[in-house]
Amino acid sequence: MAPQIMVSVEGLKKNFLRGKKTIRVLKGVDFQVHAGEMVAVVGPSGAGKSTLLHILGTLDQPSEGRLLIDGQDIFRSLPHHLASFRNRTIGFVFQFHHLLPEFNALQNTMMPVLIQRAPRAKAEKMAVEMLEQVGLSNRLDHRPVELSGGEQQRVALARALVMRPKLLLADEPTGNLDDNTARGVHQLLFNMNQKYGMTTIVVTHNLHLAHSMNRCFSLQDGLILDEGIDAKGKEAE
Repeated sequence: MAPQIMVSVEGLKKNFLRGKKTIRVLKGVDFQVHAGEMVAVVGPSGAGKSTLLHILGTLDQPSEGRLLIDGQDIFRSLPHHLASFRNRTIGFVFQFHHLLPEFNALQNTMMPVLIQRAPRAKAEKMAVEMLEQVGLSNRLDHRPVELSGGEQQRVALARALVMRPKLLLADEPTGNLDDNTARGVHQLLFNMNQKYGMTTIVVTHNLHLAHSMNRCFSLQDGLILDEGIDAKGKEAE
């Protein structure tokens, strides 16, 4: 039985207007990612990696092309349906943790559950469980300023995973961390993928991380040049 397709990108283009000039960032991107697969997207700065990830996360819309997530033609949805789908189905981890400074680790992690209008007791229970899994059970009441960089990113990961999303998107998730801390966060990504079977797409300049994943896509000048390269650099079947 063929693996289920979780993400299907078809002819994706993205243009931006700069004054009277049109900047073509994505020029016709096509690829598929299977359910439960871990995929890296690499490429030079300015290649369109973050733009692609924002579209995959429905934070931005393409100029042309289609995005299917879990079989749903996502940009055909009404805006309020799209927002609900995003919160339930997609988790985000960014290079900068984007934690709310006035809230502690537990409160930050609860946010996606509360947005879904779940009871506060349920949200707190889910957040505590996820923070325990990322090794922060003793830091629940600490605010971001009281946490190390690695701990802040673990809170961001817990927040991204608290709804048990089918799709996890990460944009340079360890770009601001030292090597040892980065390796710990990388391992967490792999552990969570194995535990929950979520599809994971990571934009990164870290080639060690990229080549540890199932496949690695190379995005250059708005196009996928190498698709389906496995961790050993051989063409994936």
